[in-house]
Amino acid sequence: MTSERQDGILPKGAMSSEDIQRILPHRYPFLLVDRVLEVGENRVVAVKNLTITEHFFQGHFPGRPVMPGVLMVEALAQAGGVLMLSRYPGKIAYLVAIDNARFRKTAVPGDQLRLEVQAVKSKSKVAVLHGAVFVGNEEICNAEIMFTLVD
Repeated sequence: MTSERQDGILPKGAMSSEDIQRILPHRYPFLLVDRVLEVGENRVVAVKNLTITEHFFQGHFPGRPVMPGVLMVEALAQAGGVLMLSRYPGKIAYLVAIDNARFRKTAVPGDQLRLEVQAVKSKSKVAVLHGAVFVGNEEICNAEIMFTLVD
């Protein structure tokens, strides 16, 4: 799925980096969502492109760069934040729990992470999401994430 037409206009439901920064408070080097491919009522699909210049590759691990698993979960949480804050504008989403996180493979420079997050339960104050990270068609990480939404 291509996320941008040749004329530079994003398809319906997609978001550019600028759009994402209007929703999330995160900024470089901690913004871990590069593009949103689709956002719906209960689901978001986003991407994070990994390059060797990512700050965390310098020390994790020198000579064999691997994205820290905790940052893969953070990327899922940020994608989930886009979903929840699109539904509840004006709120801030704070991460309160991560459950059942599983890491099946590593993510390395050159990978494009596809972040798929589904709302399992959400109200105006609490949301439970399930997220998975894919490289190609292979799931490399998944977790359940809980947010509290505050004014």
